[in-house]
Amino acid sequence: MDLLASEWIKARSVRGTWLLAVSTVVVTAVVGLLGVSALLPEWRTALPADLDPVAVGLKGVLVGQVLVACLGAQLVTGEYATGQIVTTLTVAPRRTALLAAKTAVAALIATATAVVTVVVAHAASQGALAAAGLPSADLGDPATVRALLCATAYLVLTAVLGVGFGTLTRSSAGTLAIVVTVALLVPALAPGLPGAVGDLAASYWPTTAGQASYTRDGIGVLSPVGGLAVMAVFTLWTTVAAAATLRARDA
Repeated sequence: MDLLASEWIKARSVRGTWLLAVSTVVVTAVVGLLGVSALLPEWRTALPADLDPVAVGLKGVLVGQVLVACLGAQLVTGEYATGQIVTTLTVAPRRTALLAAKTAVAALIATATAVVTVVVAHAASQGALAAAGLPSADLGDPATVRALLCATAYLVLTAVLGVGFGTLTRSSAGTLAIVVTVALLVPALAPGLPGAVGDLAASYWPTTAGQASYTRDGIGVLSPVGGLAVMAVFTLWTTVAAAATLRARDA
């Protein structure tokens, strides 16, 4: 408990933690509104029959996930950058417990950030859709509620993933490069891969599967909950690899 409290004090005392949290909320909402504005020229002419208002409003999660992953990573990389990690490991030599505490704090902050982010992004985007006379999501629909909960869980998993990547790379820049590759580049390029490889990557790549979770009906062969499960397993594996690496390496 003392270790958890110590990590919480360190996290909340760093200005970057709250800058990243606020930026996640603002950027996600703004990009979601841009997604809505992109539909306006097509209103009454070319709107897709399967338009998903929830997914349109949560387009900003694509960018927000990068910020929340950096939020998780900086709990680790910040200490390596300043050299404070040496003191931390001296005071808390149980490295697995240390990583668990950092992960728990990251998840706690990410949960609060994700809840606010999803609520603000959804409210703003659905309000904009309704004002424009476009179809909007109904909170009385269980599929809508499930998509919002999955979006929240996805952002929390991304923050935990950031802790793992930060532990593996010990570098904020290195973590950012991996996150951008895993979360943005591979999902964008995967459909262009030939044959079964492209089909497999397009459906089962962890972040692609996770992003399918906050749609109403899922994407591809995975259900929304199944997509989130794939992301959760990948996050768990990354965390286990990070714990093993932290225990094996010198500070």
